[in-house]
Amino acid sequence: MKKTTTHLIWLAALVAVLFAPTAGAAPFGSLAGKTTLLDSAPRQLAAASWSGGTYPAPEGEHVTIYVSTSYPEAESLAQHWADFFGSLPHGKELSAAKVYIAPLDQVAEMCFTTEALGCYGGQTLVVVGETTDGISPSSIATHEYGHHIAANRSNAPWLAIDWGTKRWASQAGICSRATAGMAYPGDEGGNYSLNPGEGFAESYRVLVETNGTAVGYDWPIVDPSFRPTPLSLAAIREDVLHPWVGPTTKTIQTKFLRGSRTWTTQVATPFDGDLRLRVTAPGGGADDVTLLSSDGRTVLATGSWASTGGKSLEYRVCGARSLRVRVTRGVAAARFKLQVQAP
Repeated sequence: MKKTTTHLIWLAALVAVLFAPTAGAAPFGSLAGKTTLLDSAPRQLAAASWSGGTYPAPEGEHVTIYVSTSYPEAESLAQHWADFFGSLPHGKELSAAKVYIAPLDQVAEMCFTTEALGCYGGQTLVVVGETTDGISPSSIATHEYGHHIAANRSNAPWLAIDWGTKRWASQAGICSRATAGMAYPGDEGGNYSLNPGEGFAESYRVLVETNGTAVGYDWPIVDPSFRPTPLSLAAIREDVLHPWVGPTTKTIQTKFLRGSRTWTTQVATPFDGDLRLRVTAPGGGADDVTLLSSDGRTVLATGSWASTGGKSLEYRVCGARSLRVRVTRGVAAARFKLQVQAP
């Protein structure tokens, strides 16, 4: 989170938001070229004096909190913050978090900028411990925890920490917006306000502070196009409590009607991501598969021979909530099998 001379900006991970994957975190692939916050600053953490440790959370997890001893009664403050983070909507990622609460000057050193009120990276949150220019530390902490949730969720084929979590990003149209140049995933620079990773973290804050109503909240730093609604907040809550774990696979075994050479069906695509289709027929026949728009007017992808037999295709769903599949008969056998893997 960042402070300017004219207004306040909550800036998570100013240097870089991303982290190296750890045990229990979703595998997001290479993060080459991104600086990991705090991983390169062990000296700052070691030089400071901290009080705290690992505390139990109400649902059987634990959370690690350290409070700067420059605060009076740092130990009781650590317990307060442990209770606070335990009260947030969360999942198993809570136990992976390590939280540092510190005065503004110490936060600036740990986040590598004098403009930071908080930052996140490497499963570590740094949060200023006092209200600063009217911004409460709980608001800052909640925003940063939103980044921690995204860092521990899959939105394959995209990075959830840049794009937001699966249900929220699909509901908010992030793929379509990014394609149109109206959103800039991972941009912590000139397009910060159009970074959906920040839109997600701020929306998570609104979820917490309005109890999901999206009524009576401030929205000072992220573009208004990301403003949450009760539906988008419900999507976040679902992503938090019931994380998307990957595509689902459905197998349809059917046959062509007598005299027909084509068969069609509608396929639900509730989330953005990669859709895969494969059609096989007895004897390894040449039945073909085509993907069309939901109204059947536009061909989106056509099948090609698969190394494992039959024809297959892959298509990146970006905004469409249903599509049409057409199978064309290529062999004498009427029966065929269609495998649908949808995000």
